[in-house]
Amino acid sequence: MPAETNEVNQTTTGADAIDVAIAKGIDFDGSPIPTAKLELYNKVMALEANRQRSGVSNTMRSRIVRIGAKHIPQAELDTLLTEAGFAPLKEKEIAFFYGGK
Repeated sequence: MPAETNEVNQTTTGADAIDVAIAKGIDFDGSPIPTAKLELYNKVMALEANRQRSGVSNTMRSRIVRIGAKHIPQAELDTLLTEAGFAPLKEKEIAFFYGGK
């Protein structure tokens, strides 16, 4: 695989790929991210950074549900959550993440 292709794959995959691109101000296609979009994003992220957190376990579960729903079927995600000691999927989560599927 050519180094160029490998570099593109590395920059567009992984959990932090978006954050790296935002920090550089460059979209995955190489185009600059408009200043107004970056400023709004940074403003909202600063507000979020100052928000009091409810706990690590709650945040972990939220991330698992939000991201897991993109990759794991509903019944399987529900089982995985329960087996790991988290609360099962809530009706509103099922409706939001799986309702249109």
